[in-house]
Amino acid sequence: MPGKRARLLSIIVILFIFGLGLGVRLYDLTDQPIDFHPTRQLRGAIIARGMYYQMSPAADPETKELAISFWDSTGKYEPSLLERMVAVVYLLVGREYVWISRVFTILFWMIGGLVLFKLSLRMSQYSLSGKNIHSQSWVIFGSAFAAIAYYLLLPFGVQASRSFQPDPGMVMWIILSVYALYRWSETGRWRWAILAGSFGGIAILTKAVAVYIIAGAAVAFVHFTTGIKKGYRNLQVWCIALLMIAPALVFYITRGGRASEYVSSWTVSLSHLLVQPSLYVRWLSFVGDLMGLAVLLLALIGVIISKDRNRALLVGLWVGYLLYGLSLPYQMYTHNYYHLQLIPIIAISLIPVAESILANLLEQRMIWRVIFSLLVLITLLFMAWSSILPLRAENHRQESVYWQAITHQLPDEGKILALTQDYGYRLMYYGWQKISLWPNRGEQKLMTLRGNDKEFEEYFKKRSEGISYFLITAFNQFNDQPGLQQYLADNYPVLTEGNGYLIYDLRNPHQ
Repeated sequence: MPGKRARLLSIIVILFIFGLGLGVRLYDLTDQPIDFHPTRQLRGAIIARGMYYQMSPAADPETKELAISFWDSTGKYEPSLLERMVAVVYLLVGREYVWISRVFTILFWMIGGLVLFKLSLRMSQYSLSGKNIHSQSWVIFGSAFAAIAYYLLLPFGVQASRSFQPDPGMVMWIILSVYALYRWSETGRWRWAILAGSFGGIAILTKAVAVYIIAGAAVAFVHFTTGIKKGYRNLQVWCIALLMIAPALVFYITRGGRASEYVSSWTVSLSHLLVQPSLYVRWLSFVGDLMGLAVLLLALIGVIISKDRNRALLVGLWVGYLLYGLSLPYQMYTHNYYHLQLIPIIAISLIPVAESILANLLEQRMIWRVIFSLLVLITLLFMAWSSILPLRAENHRQESVYWQAITHQLPDEGKILALTQDYGYRLMYYGWQKISLWPNRGEQKLMTLRGNDKEFEEYFKKRSEGISYFLITAFNQFNDQPGLQQYLADNYPVLTEGNGYLIYDLRNPHQ
């Protein structure tokens, strides 16, 4: 009977944490994709719409051509796997519901969570094997619970894992690949080698930056299981490597110079940041704000005190993350979603710490265990509440109406240059209007970092060549560029202005 009660309680606890993790992600499901990095989300929405209109036999030809042209303008640095799945569902339901993308990414994250929980149980079982701990099964379960609770309820993870971008799917495939690698390390079976390579290959195909984490885990397990020298002669190791590399290799070879262009723009041209101490201070501060600085420290302690096979995995994952950050230094302190794959790494790094705490707790009186359990419950509920607070505070359901109203004020003839939100994607997605872009302060900072500073008047004339109008909707950005404000006011008349927009007429400069 005690065994049955314990199993029932463990099932209830797991259903609770997964239900809570799913519930906070489904909250405000149908709001517009402006809640988290709207540039990335609207880009995905534009691509999915273009695919939908391309596949739809009933679409108006003119609208189809426009939607596809918007899709083509977004650039293709990675395969649009998620966007294609969303577009197929659009086609099945006969209408475009952008929130369908959230269903997919939430599903990806929850599947990743189930596999991460299985991995955590195996890691804890291995860590405690041979140790004489009273109620050892509860320590194993509790440690795995700690890992999955962090993975499911970290507020940053909740927001990012429901966003329309490939990263949540990439994280799922990384977790599946790492689990398969762990099982391969335990068993040496071909089945796990093939699964590890296949899952890793899909992760890297989904988003190329997954290669760092996948490679870190793979190299660590090869070193632990066979040794690097023997690994070169192991057919399974070559199978894993080939399956991991081949899909992305084929894709990027067919893309021509896109991959090299990305490396040149984001790695080579910004490599001088690596010798600046401020980079590492910003990086640590940024990650600490996202993940919790205390939790980050505990995770690193967990790496040190973990058992050999687990330590090999954790060191491989952390080294992979470090190399990833060094290759994209600017994103490490500016783009929070570039750290999404760190969440499962921290989660399983916490397992050894949780084991130590729980093993010690079992030696305490019942009253202290009850207090500890209540503190854990309060913490989980607080994390869940913190996750939905930003969603409660903002309502983006009027975005479509707002941007359509601005579009109606734009002249029908002549090209438009704009200082606007999200690289013009709001105008493109909601207003079906394509414009040329004036760089925001972030883009101008990047130009400075890359050594591309230009004299303002010369740059303005080059950028506005053939342009009839200058549209401003991002007024915070406009206020941060006093030189642009003064130049427009001194040289061009205002054509029209209204709620949230200002249009200068570049056709008729002041005499």
